[in-house]
Amino acid sequence: MKAPPLPLSITAYRTGLTLAEPALSGLLAFRARRGKEDTARLPERRGVPGRVRPRGRLCWMHGASIGEALSLVGLVDGMIARGFSVLVTTGTRSAAELIGARLPPAAFHQYVPLDAPRWIGRFLDHWRPDLALVAESEIWPSTIVALHARGVPLLLVNGRMSERSFKGWGRTPRTAEALLSRIAVCLAQTQEDAERFARLGAPRVSVTGNLKYDSAVPAVDEAHLAHLRSVVGGRPVWAAASTHPGEDAMVARAHLALKDRLPDLLTVLVPRHPHRGAEIASEVAGLGLRTARRAQGGWPHGAIDLYVADTLGELGLFYRLCPLVFLGGSLVPHGGQNPIEPTRLKAAVLHGPHVENFTQVYRALDAAGGALAVADERDLAAAVADLLPDPRRLRAMAAAGGAALLPFEGALDRTLAVIEPFIAQMTLSAMARP
Repeated sequence: MKAPPLPLSITAYRTGLTLAEPALSGLLAFRARRGKEDTARLPERRGVPGRVRPRGRLCWMHGASIGEALSLVGLVDGMIARGFSVLVTTGTRSAAELIGARLPPAAFHQYVPLDAPRWIGRFLDHWRPDLALVAESEIWPSTIVALHARGVPLLLVNGRMSERSFKGWGRTPRTAEALLSRIAVCLAQTQEDAERFARLGAPRVSVTGNLKYDSAVPAVDEAHLAHLRSVVGGRPVWAAASTHPGEDAMVARAHLALKDRLPDLLTVLVPRHPHRGAEIASEVAGLGLRTARRAQGGWPHGAIDLYVADTLGELGLFYRLCPLVFLGGSLVPHGGQNPIEPTRLKAAVLHGPHVENFTQVYRALDAAGGALAVADERDLAAAVADLLPDPRRLRAMAAAGGAALLPFEGALDRTLAVIEPFIAQMTLSAMARP
């Protein structure tokens, strides 16, 4: 099926970004001064390569931030097993630091360039990918147009289209169709996602499921975990993970409400953005709680009420330490955070009402009894008070949650099965060349 002509909106967008290159460079420099960009690797954000392209077939995979990038790890291994080198790009420093430590030798990381046509062109001219896989909902016009013009198949994997995004794209239907028709296949997480992509004009859509269900749980240093457990001792401990602004104070006030019933309670607070650690510690101390920050080398010894775990890539450590985990982004209207990792690491899960980014999995966990919804900080305190002193109930919730995830596994194999014909076509084309 031939893709429709590019509408004026996309042409204007690409022209505008070309003219705006000096302003975009200034924006990157400003972000670097604020610590949001890696100064040493800033040229990569303009499409300037940071290393030599490896020989042979290359698969480019992109995940915008931590969650999307980590969902690609299984595909990285799968493509390496099929003879590809793999270039993984991200757009944030935190994702770069975390994914860089998890990539096997045949894969490597670069920062993704901003969507300015010349910068994208420079990036593609150097890397010359044979196949491009983009995770979840990254629909960047210049990138899509450039890949299509070069004949590079682009697959949207682990595709997600929220109701809000669907309505937004629906206001510019010709633009949406022009872009989605240039994507070789949209592999959606759910039937609802698939229907939204199709209604916006994607001609080839399949439901393959959520790759995050097949992701390996984060590794942990067992000696480090054992030491942390010895420091905590027999104190009741729970975690508030991936919290967002506004939720930290709610968690602290919930802790205060529990002090009479659980006087030795330890609350571990893991902010979604670790750089907020100092701000959170100050806010919590203002409520009269004794705090320590992990980023400063603090430990949750007996004198500490609330431990601010403001480091990167250690959620697996705290999910193993804490039998009960509240997942943030859900008591404020953010859309929730992914509950798959804590559930697979045998933690019972609490969450607020705002979980629309992960509706399917929360619906399954709630129905099975592996997770429990709380309406506000008072409800959160009541749930912790009921559950934390009851290890048997926590174990039953964790087991129910693990069982609820089983039917959703298999997305990795289904995704690789869709990719196989593209690899076969590359092989046939290479054989046909003189």
